[in-house]
Amino acid sequence: MENLSKRQIALAFFEKSPELAEVKVSYKRRLQVSLKITTSRDSFDVLYSLFDKDTFAYREEFIVLFLNRANRVLGWARVSLGGISGTVVDTKIVFVLAIQTGASSIVVSHNHPSGNTKPSEADIKLTKQLKEAGKFLEIPLLDHLILTPEGEFFSFADEGML
Repeated sequence: MENLSKRQIALAFFEKSPELAEVKVSYKRRLQVSLKITTSRDSFDVLYSLFDKDTFAYREEFIVLFLNRANRVLGWARVSLGGISGTVVDTKIVFVLAIQTGASSIVVSHNHPSGNTKPSEADIKLTKQLKEAGKFLEIPLLDHLILTPEGEFFSFADEGML
């Protein structure tokens, strides 16, 4: 054992350890990708349809759209479901899903049950985190939309805040 490298010992352990958790990643892409995002209004139209209308006016949700190189929607995910005044979003989860889907870029969104489209300091901070992570991973954040029950929205990209 003394002549074995740390790498060899680790590999031997991993190969024979029934306690080690196996990681499996799954994503099933539809054959045809049709929805194309070219404006914040396009994003809003797709995203608004994905929010749960039964809880939209009293619970914050955070939804991500995953796009290919042509800005066509590959899929979407509800990353977080919160309370009346906030929801917690883990940047790592957003980008794990983006990598898993083979996304070239993302658009993120959340709702403000209050009807106020103005981003909070937490919204601005999260947007900066997502932008930086996306830059590093070469999966850019194209926009962050805040939606309201009244059908209004705020776009970070349109307002020059990205």
